[in-house]
Amino acid sequence: MIGQLHSVVIDAPDAYALATFYADLLGMEVSKGSPGDDWVVVTGQGYRLAFQQAPDLRQPDWPDPERPQQFHLDVRVADIGEAEPKALALGARTLPGGGGDFRVYADPVGHPFCLVWDAS
Repeated sequence: MIGQLHSVVIDAPDAYALATFYADLLGMEVSKGSPGDDWVVVTGQGYRLAFQQAPDLRQPDWPDPERPQQFHLDVRVADIGEAEPKALALGARTLPGGGGDFRVYADPVGHPFCLVWDAS
């Protein structure tokens, strides 16, 4: 095992509104973020969903392949220095982006995912 699922991240034109919908739907609570924030987290029942602001989002139109489902996985790792080469060896490739506690990759067919760690 390289890492553990940290969160499922869903793009939304209004991250807070969609987070509130899922919090209510699933009996969870908004634990990070407020109206207007670019990143909102919903937690409860041992799970975490994150919502990322995407103002120009093309809404999915399932099952139309021209407008497919849209999300990415965050995978928590203990040590990015150990995890990254293992992920690349499995067929991942690096993508632009990232920050102080995450890096962005594509799976073998191009779906994005992030390796995340506690940078503090």
